[in-house]
Amino acid sequence: MTFGFAPSAATSLSAFAGSVNHTARMLEPAEWAAAGIPLLRSPREVVSGLHARHRPASATAVVAVLDHEERLTASASFARRSTAAADGWEFRNALLAHLRRVIPHDLRRRTPVRTAVLLYCREGDERWTEEDGAWMWGLRDACTLHGLRCGAYITLTRGGWQVLGEGRGGRMPTLLSRPSDLADTSVAHDHVPLRTGGGAAEALRRSAAR
Repeated sequence: MTFGFAPSAATSLSAFAGSVNHTARMLEPAEWAAAGIPLLRSPREVVSGLHARHRPASATAVVAVLDHEERLTASASFARRSTAAADGWEFRNALLAHLRRVIPHDLRRRTPVRTAVLLYCREGDERWTEEDGAWMWGLRDACTLHGLRCGAYITLTRGGWQVLGEGRGGRMPTLLSRPSDLADTSVAHDHVPLRTGGGAAEALRRSAAR
């Protein structure tokens, strides 16, 4: 005779709720396009500058904060943890943790004056994936919690770069291309404006050096 236990109603509901929440923590391309994300004036310069500054490999995220003139204020890069599935909540927490290290929040302002953009390096082509949707959700939520305007989400693959939701992209740089000299990119500056103070300023210097 075989004995077993059927899952309780509470367990089933909990698993269902977790599945629903996980699915909800991503944005479809249409939702992203309807969110009013501000367009980058010079996406190629932003991508080239971040690529030269951080030299990212596959499964690396580069989050950057731009001022109202699209100048780089702060940036940080980190490798995605290998998890079973893409989860916007985990991505949000990772982005928020790195934003807090490099720049103070703007929650006291009525309207955000700085914009955060995300460059994610991955395998595959330029087409949207559920992983992209989770990063979009995470970026939007992290910006809200840090008092920033949510900006562009950009993928970097072997075929080039693509601003998702805008249809703009380019062939260089690519995931495999050699980063150009930072001095050769228009987004690079002789120095990164430091408006952070204390340990945050030091974290920004370390971030810029990576």
